[in-house]
Amino acid sequence: MTSIDPTVLPDPWQSLHQLLAAMNAEIEQVYVERGIKGVRPRFAYPLIRLAHTGPLTIRELAESLNRSHSAISQTIAAMRKEDLVTSEPGPDARTRRINLTERGRSLVPFLEAEWRATHATVAELDGEIPYAMTAVVEEVRRALEHRSMRERILHHLTEPPR
Repeated sequence: MTSIDPTVLPDPWQSLHQLLAAMNAEIEQVYVERGIKGVRPRFAYPLIRLAHTGPLTIRELAESLNRSHSAISQTIAAMRKEDLVTSEPGPDARTRRINLTERGRSLVPFLEAEWRATHATVAELDGEIPYAMTAVVEEVRRALEHRSMRERILHHLTEPPR
């Protein structure tokens, strides 16, 4: 090691991660207050989608939600532990079809209502702050289309001598 530990410097992502975690914790608190235990906000999207599409493989579900296979696989494992979904053999030996359990199906009407309420809340927040979160995210996306994160990192990267 030839330099100071870069992880002791302020992390520019920390406030965003903390904000998202706090917002998710409050959504989860809504679930708990409604007597819904073991459900996390990240479960809502796949549960609602499965209610509307019927059984899907993990790959199909991941593609339909624009999420990675790995992320959805981990989410499905957590949802299975909470008796929200089941899995059965898919069209070939490597795939599993994911389906809602009765418990999962029974939660969908509430999760759809919470989804709409959360979107209304984000719109409300966008109106209260000087720079709408949704607009900022779109501007960052556009900037990264112009010059990717990878290109920007490589521009600033100073590799240690070998």
